[in-house]
Amino acid sequence: MEVKMKAVPVIAVFDVGKTNKKLFLFDEQYKIVFERSARFTETVDEDGDPCENLESLRLSVFDSLREVFKNPAFEIRAINFATYGASFVYVDEDGKPLAPLYNYLKEYPKALQNQFYAAYGGEAEFSHRAASPVLGSLNSGMQLYRVKYEKPELFRQIRYALHLPQYLSYLISGEAYSDLTSIGCHTNLWDFTRNDYHEWVRKEGIIDKLAPIVPSDSVIPAAFPGNNYAVGAGFHDSSAALVPYLINFHEPFILLSTGTWCISLNPFNSIPLTADELENDCLCYLQYEGKPVKASRLFAGYEHEQQVKRIAAHFGTDVIAYRSVPYDPQLITTLQQANQSDRSEEQRGGGLKESAFGKRDLSQFVSDTAAYHQLMLDLVNQQYISTNRVLQGTAAKRIFVDGGFSKNVIFMNLLAAAFPQLEVFAAYMAQATAVGAALAIHKSWNTKPLPNDIVELKYYAAGTVLS
Repeated sequence: MEVKMKAVPVIAVFDVGKTNKKLFLFDEQYKIVFERSARFTETVDEDGDPCENLESLRLSVFDSLREVFKNPAFEIRAINFATYGASFVYVDEDGKPLAPLYNYLKEYPKALQNQFYAAYGGEAEFSHRAASPVLGSLNSGMQLYRVKYEKPELFRQIRYALHLPQYLSYLISGEAYSDLTSIGCHTNLWDFTRNDYHEWVRKEGIIDKLAPIVPSDSVIPAAFPGNNYAVGAGFHDSSAALVPYLINFHEPFILLSTGTWCISLNPFNSIPLTADELENDCLCYLQYEGKPVKASRLFAGYEHEQQVKRIAAHFGTDVIAYRSVPYDPQLITTLQQANQSDRSEEQRGGGLKESAFGKRDLSQFVSDTAAYHQLMLDLVNQQYISTNRVLQGTAAKRIFVDGGFSKNVIFMNLLAAAFPQLEVFAAYMAQATAVGAALAIHKSWNTKPLPNDIVELKYYAAGTVLS
């Protein structure tokens, strides 16, 4: 007699980045039991600027779900979404998209930007309230303001402007909602001093285009009859990546999330942003429980990539050689002594736009290894300044580093040396963003207790690594 295997209860999470779109199924222990990824060719908007192919993304969501629903090995109990932020989908009364998914890097008209800030208190005062630097289209609320003034006909037709995670949730649930992790991420929509939408959102009639706010851990029944799975409201990816850490660690910490951008997130810092911090790329996010998270950004991953190409070209090596350079403490000491004057200057002023390395003459280095160690020194000097901006005045005792630089032993050792008073850990966690979106709605689908061993840590003492 054939024994039927019991289907594994799972949650499906769509993790949508600018480049890779992934679907994960996690079991009740948060282990990945299925994975599928896709990449789409970008399309262009009416101005010829590149943008996401929204129709490909929509079809991909349905195709992927159809595939996993047909698989008898899994019982899908919930679905959630984590995507990049600062992107709106404008839908009409029938839920159909009315316009392209405009790219958050699209250039913003200067005159319109000046008009906006002049009307609402000036750049400095407004940025203080909205807890975000002036970032043009990356302040997603400004995209709606632009539609109102440049495309009034389109503006009139919009029933809802949904941030991308909430649009994907809407596709499955049929219910339109807004979520604080998307609203509270450099959108210019939220007034952090009042913990409510900024006054301009009501004055300009933008409020009528925004769906009701629901808590980030809420779920909606699926739109398809006969299905009993729950649908999450969707997450901004930076906030989703923080969830596993907030669940696993209760002592104050900083999460340094590294990739193209290195973002220092301090969920235990609610001190209002100063003008100096705003000028130096600090901002606030709202985490999934609705509390502010002070953050500072550094373009260090991008800088690393560019400078490694320069080193490889100069020394006639391959960029791949720099993926795992061993840490040489004696070389670091020699380099530090050689550029003591630079270092003190860097620590004093600390220009964060680009590191000192870009101006260095590569012929001064005896080897490519010496040049690479100097690059890491310069990047960590910048990282020290950037992370310190969100660390000051708080009780954080630990830094968790995840993403690309967590695997770079030179970066990790130098960071530990830069913060000798803190415990510095490399944190290893497969797919933190997707796991965060799953954990946030844990109680709606998972019968097991929350796991407490989801993040694997490796401790770096100031200058040495202890496995």
